[in-house]
Amino acid sequence: MELLNIPYKVSHRAVKYPRLEFKTGELLIVLPFGAKPEILLDKYKNWIIKQFNFIKGCLESTENRKLIMRSEEMFRKLIHSLTRETAKELRVELNHIYFRMMRTKWASISPAKNLTINSLAKYLPEYLIRYVIFHELAHIIEKRHNEKFWGIISRKFKNHQKLEREMFIYWFLVSNHCKKGMK
Repeated sequence: MELLNIPYKVSHRAVKYPRLEFKTGELLIVLPFGAKPEILLDKYKNWIIKQFNFIKGCLESTENRKLIMRSEEMFRKLIHSLTRETAKELRVELNHIYFRMMRTKWASISPAKNLTINSLAKYLPEYLIRYVIFHELAHIIEKRHNEKFWGIISRKFKNHQKLEREMFIYWFLVSNHCKKGMK
């Protein structure tokens, strides 16, 4: 199915509220069983077009970027080093660091202060890994992406909007790399 030439898929699940996802670069409409997508498509048409154009621009920008090829050992050493440095800078305590493949994000922080890093982040340039770690550890101070959170981020990364866009660009670049079977 298409909305103004924007392909999308519909998934009916046991959910209470419908939602739109662009996590993989393709629009997914998640609906409760029996619900129809037309109302959601009409209501969020402008948002869908804006997201689609943003993703299209990110995909075009992948041509100008290169993946970093580092060993698993080098990647883990880098993560541990940057995490120690960032935790000290933010004056936060971290419990554990875990590494695993994640399908929709570069990293996450748990309420127990455990940092999980997407194993695919090993392909990112160091400046983006540094940003990811700072972003996640800032969530120890402020859980939500609100004004206070972005204030913490802005103290170190004045260009955080540009970095967020770069994260999307690299997401698509790494995804395409892995689809080719070159993990």
